[in-house]
Amino acid sequence: MTSYAMIGIIIAGIVSSIAFGTYMYAEYQPNFIIVQAGQPVQVGPVVYTVEHIGEHKGDEDIKPENIFFQIKISAENVGSETTLLSGGQFYLLDESDKKYSAVYGKFSEEDLYNDNLKPNVPITRTTQFDISYDEKSRYRIGILPTKEQSSNDIGIICVQNC
Repeated sequence: MTSYAMIGIIIAGIVSSIAFGTYMYAEYQPNFIIVQAGQPVQVGPVVYTVEHIGEHKGDEDIKPENIFFQIKISAENVGSETTLLSGGQFYLLDESDKKYSAVYGKFSEEDLYNDNLKPNVPITRTTQFDISYDEKSRYRIGILPTKEQSSNDIGIICVQNC
């Protein structure tokens, strides 16, 4: 084999490797879908509508360090199979992009823990985040798909001072 053929094979291997790497990188990048409060956003097979409904100080069992920022979540599975809705899918971002996890509790009958979403059966749940609340600050809710939903979509919903 000539040295030119060997160089050609090496260059073809490098180009193929770069092309494959670029494809895989693009394939698995998250797709951020940004909407305003009250607007629907689809993450995987579920369409969500999220709104800020107020703040509260917990109950006798669970008290926040600061204040609970509470949201209402309407969710409908538009897929064909039952899927999970979990409080762990939701997080709050403040103005400095600090991430807060949802706090589980039984503050109401609609409080979210884990729910099986049947196809085409909408549900409404609430959850809350323990934050140092400022009514002039901007707050956004992030929604991640569950592992079983195998989606690259991430919903970002601006719920206050957008």
